[in-house]
Amino acid sequence: MSDNSFGHLFRVTTWGESHGPAIGCVVDGCPPRIPLSEADIQPFLDRRRPGQSKFTTQRREADQVRILSGVFEGMTTGTPISLFIENTDQRSKDYGDIATRYRPGHADVTYDLKYGHRDYRGGGRSSARETACRVAAGAVARRVLDTLFPHSVLIRAALTRIGDIGIDPAAWNWDEVGRNPLFCPDAGTVPAWETLLGEIRKAGSSIGAVVEVRAEGVLPGLGAPVYGKLDADLAFALMGINGVKGVEIGDGFEVAGLRGEQNADPMRPDPMAPGGIAFDANHAGGVLGGISTGQPVVARFAIKPTSSILTEVASVDRARNAVAVATRGRHDPCVGIRAVPVAEAMMACVLADHALRHRGQIGAF
Repeated sequence: MSDNSFGHLFRVTTWGESHGPAIGCVVDGCPPRIPLSEADIQPFLDRRRPGQSKFTTQRREADQVRILSGVFEGMTTGTPISLFIENTDQRSKDYGDIATRYRPGHADVTYDLKYGHRDYRGGGRSSARETACRVAAGAVARRVLDTLFPHSVLIRAALTRIGDIGIDPAAWNWDEVGRNPLFCPDAGTVPAWETLLGEIRKAGSSIGAVVEVRAEGVLPGLGAPVYGKLDADLAFALMGINGVKGVEIGDGFEVAGLRGEQNADPMRPDPMAPGGIAFDANHAGGVLGGISTGQPVVARFAIKPTSSILTEVASVDRARNAVAVATRGRHDPCVGIRAVPVAEAMMACVLADHALRHRGQIGAF
């Protein structure tokens, strides 16, 4: 299986399966002399860790990260950084019933059609368990950004919709995201989401969601025209998260209903703003012509309902017999919840990669 890496100068390769002995990643291209320890990585993994509330899978994984290489005496050496996370709570027997059956909505059928073989234990490489590796790499990317940028880059994400219940944008409060298990920025929406998820879990079903991720403090100049666009790379990274079916930058699909004067982001001189230019709107999501403007970089993605559900759905087995499949085991009723820290990690990796590419062509910020 190829294509297990992403990034150019800041390059991440992930490895391992959901029910294997361990998962991990190798981060290549990290500059030397950057302070890095396991304590810099663990808090981000803790936010993604399963089993923290009744609204996520009850699989119990400590997700303790170990740095195996690339760091000496608390500093990166410039060599590949290998990160290791042990799997400790696999229940492979839960998947015995679907060993020869394809779960509708999953990658089972496409993996088997392509490779002639698949790991049915939790989906193997197609499992969202792999995203723990991306979160670990994202923590390293944040340390790179802290070093390359002359000021702090703040990367945050939140859940903005579950099913047909969206937040009130006027009530957005970033402090609320850390106060509830749903990463919701609107305290008034949390009870409705909790009720909905309770009903979904009781029914043995699942529900989709929308996640928004923002990066503030990004200087102008990241990205390149045509084939190195910052927004294109960001869309690629977010689209690669398990279960994501749609990505938008800035106002995204809403711009299709706007007139030119409504979509324009008016500019004015401001000596205190990045590049001496201030914007009075951010419909573009902080990127114009593939290059960052100095405004917050804003992206959003839709994530499908978890395909592993207790409701029987028509399918086929490897012998092409008609069967009905219901997936037992421990699964997220809404995988979008734990996708929030993954979104932050992918944003961090893309920005770190582009910051290094900018430095290589243009020089220091």
